[in-house]
Amino acid sequence: MSSSTFGQLFSVTTWGESHGKGIGCIVDGCPAGLSMNEAIIQSYLDRRKPGATKYSTPRKEQDTVTILSGIFEGKTTGTPIAMEILNETQRSSDYSEIASYYRPGHADYTFDKKYGFRDYRGGGRSSGRETIGRVAAGAIACTILKELGITVQAYTKAIGTIEISENNISLENITKSPLFMPDLEASAKAEDYLLSKMKEKDSVGGIIECIIKGMPAGIGEPVFEKLDANLAKAILSIGAVKGFEIGSGFGAAKLCGSQNNDMFYPIQTENSKNQVQKIEKKTNHAGGILGGISDGSDIVFRAAFKPTPSIASTQQTVNKSGEAITVNIKGRHDPIIVPRAVVVVESMAAITLVDMLFINMHSRINQVKHFYKQ
Repeated sequence: MSSSTFGQLFSVTTWGESHGKGIGCIVDGCPAGLSMNEAIIQSYLDRRKPGATKYSTPRKEQDTVTILSGIFEGKTTGTPIAMEILNETQRSSDYSEIASYYRPGHADYTFDKKYGFRDYRGGGRSSGRETIGRVAAGAIACTILKELGITVQAYTKAIGTIEISENNISLENITKSPLFMPDLEASAKAEDYLLSKMKEKDSVGGIIECIIKGMPAGIGEPVFEKLDANLAKAILSIGAVKGFEIGSGFGAAKLCGSQNNDMFYPIQTENSKNQVQKIEKKTNHAGGILGGISDGSDIVFRAAFKPTPSIASTQQTVNKSGEAITVNIKGRHDPIIVPRAVVVVESMAAITLVDMLFINMHSRINQVKHFYKQ
């Protein structure tokens, strides 16, 4: 299977299946000398591991990471970083009957049409467990960004029709909410709604919002490697994502140019040598990116996640012989994907940013000269 690698100068290759021996990734292009260890990576993996709350799959996995290469004495060596996370509680028998039919909302049918063969154990490569490798790599990318003063913060904006209120947002509440919502009042309502759907043997979707702070202006390419286009590709590559918008997004279609344009204004700042004129924007409908290039303001985007397709209520489908049948999906499944996907969104955003920052280093001759002739 090709196309399991994302990125150019900072690249991530994921491998493994949901019910295989393990999951992992290889990160290539990480600079030498970055402080890194398994504890840092584990802190990110713990945010997405299953069984943490009653709103996630009951499958119990520790998702313990083992670094196989690329790190020595707590520092990256500049060589490929290979990481492995073993699957500990595979129950392939839960999926034996689905080998004969196509689950609604899953990739079973399309995998069969593409390859003529599929790993039906939990979805194989199309399973949500594939994102483990992304998060392990994202932990490294986020650490690089912190060295540059750039932060990536995602959270649950909406569960079903229940959305956070701008007046009640506190980022400190994200870790207090089992749904990773910064508005605890909305979180309580969303929990009640989710519990009611679980009793009905149904599932729920939602929206994740991500805010990137500290990104310098001038990052991204003006045509086919636009920063927003690459962020969209990264986020839409997450299996359950069905929509992406940046800044005002689809709301911009309802505005006039006079409303949607972000007006610039100058401000005077001082550094140790002299006064510096800095350019700011009065609004941020563009979401921090103009012409595919970062403008120095916060980058704000949102991702829409579909409801978990594996539900226990009766559904209609067809078997591999083309016969109409009804099914009730068995196994251990999340009633909602969104909370565990928050760290996945952060990780894919961070991987994209690091890759684009590295690519940008050769955009000006003076930057190249500064590096090699300092």
